[in-house]
Amino acid sequence: MRFPEEVLKKRIKGFQEKISLKGLDGVMLRTLSSYIYFVGIKWLRPALFIPCEGEPIAFIAKNEENGFMERTWIRNVITYVDGGDLIANVTKTIRDFKIKKIGMEFGLERDAYILFYELFKKLNRDVEIVDVAPILAEMRMIKDDYELAAIREAGKKAKKAMERAIDSIEPGVSETEIAAEAYYALYKSGSEHPQVYVNAGPHPRVHSEPFRDLVVRKNTFVTIVIGADHNGYYANTSRTIFIGDSPNGSAAKALECMNEVYNRAVELTKPERKFIEVIKALDEIYAKYDLIDKRLVGYAHGVGLQIEEVPITTIVQAHRVMKIRPRMVLAMVHAPMMHDGLGQIKKEDTFIVKEDGSLEKVT
Repeated sequence: MRFPEEVLKKRIKGFQEKISLKGLDGVMLRTLSSYIYFVGIKWLRPALFIPCEGEPIAFIAKNEENGFMERTWIRNVITYVDGGDLIANVTKTIRDFKIKKIGMEFGLERDAYILFYELFKKLNRDVEIVDVAPILAEMRMIKDDYELAAIREAGKKAKKAMERAIDSIEPGVSETEIAAEAYYALYKSGSEHPQVYVNAGPHPRVHSEPFRDLVVRKNTFVTIVIGADHNGYYANTSRTIFIGDSPNGSAAKALECMNEVYNRAVELTKPERKFIEVIKALDEIYAKYDLIDKRLVGYAHGVGLQIEEVPITTIVQAHRVMKIRPRMVLAMVHAPMMHDGLGQIKKEDTFIVKEDGSLEKVT
């Protein structure tokens, strides 16, 4: 097992106490990251029933159960042979437990299947469904020592991958070729679900899943974003490289602005300070360089079992008024500048907010 059994059981117990206070009889989890948080490993497709008290039940495809139980502490397993059998077994379990009010996680995750949710509602019309995403986000936002150790290891992997990717950059090389170098280093180092984005200028893209027909050009930027994982936990880093002679004019100004924004963000990100206070200070820098119209709003997001998780100041406006807290893990500066004609400009690292108010950089 990758995490001590007592750590995972403590998480379950704490979660059960919280859902009981909300009047829930149990929770049905289908989101992969929260599944890993309690089970200890990634297992597709995730399905975990957590009653308000007692042991959780995992739903596992038939003939996978022995391999699953070798890698986790869960011992209550129900097998299924197809999607219909899965939903039938889940429904039977809900009825056996006489569930009247159940929690599900409504988040931003890709594997939170709406199909399962709709089928569940049809088959359990008398069961009230409540969103437990806020409970899970609050628990996962503050990391324990085991999580921080995993994130530090992920940071080491991200650093090596970034070095290899940068070394591969030259005019004519495609975004997918650069990404391939990073992926090679990441898988070689033991990452199991790495994520790599590449934006070769001159036209910027916020979410730069690499294209095979976009190649590096002279006098433009190349931005590489890497998410490396260790035991399911991520570290996130981004770098922008100017291709050509020394940058001047608009390119030099953009790089100088981003470096100043980065340094100011590191200086101001302290416990008890609200994210919006930092955002406003950074906007003053963008405005000084006359680049505020090229920046995206927000500067930080949480990192953990997802490469981007709560708080996400670039997506959820309400998260901007949250206070920074010790044991948060934050990627910053996450929001890039978008400079058409040059490309995307971004400098980002993963930091642990320490108890003494300082930041520990792990990438």
